[in-house]
Amino acid sequence: MTSPFFAHPTAIIDSGAEVGAGTRIWHFAHILSGSRIGEGCVIAQNVMIGPNVRVGNGCKIQNNVSIYEGVTLEDDVFCGPSMVFTNVLLPRAHVSRKAEFLPTVVRRGASIGANAVIVCGHTIGAYAMVGAGAVITRDVPAHALVAGNPARFLGWVSRSGERLDQTMICSRSGERYRQDGDSLVLMDEV
Repeated sequence: MTSPFFAHPTAIIDSGAEVGAGTRIWHFAHILSGSRIGEGCVIAQNVMIGPNVRVGNGCKIQNNVSIYEGVTLEDDVFCGPSMVFTNVLLPRAHVSRKAEFLPTVVRRGASIGANAVIVCGHTIGAYAMVGAGAVITRDVPAHALVAGNPARFLGWVSRSGERLDQTMICSRSGERYRQDGDSLVLMDEV
């Protein structure tokens, strides 16, 4: 019987982990017990996921990313190379803090750039874009473009990832948006 997903021979998938159909797991990746990976994902070289992590469908997790307990990725999330999730605010090697893990949620379609750091306990909104090297120390609104250390709001992006100008029309898809307070709304969904 053929496996519904691909795992490179050097990848490790612990018993109790679930991997969705069409997912590809590459060199030296490790999926820990209790983790669930959705369908059609790409798990690149040297990625560690788990334990007990949820990764949605269609996610792309690039080289050298560790996704620790407490992190949830919804569908179609992109994690750039060597970006970092934390799961505890006050780490000490000699103090167990497992009961203090803070949840981090990355909503549908969000992208996190290479070498970004996501401090635990925050939510990255749907279709938000976190710039390379950014440090996230607070929630990121849906469709927001943020960059810097600490990350600051730079503007809005469409579902396609295109930066929106004052017309609020995506140059790639033609979708129209409007600002509603501190968030962005797709006009067709109003």
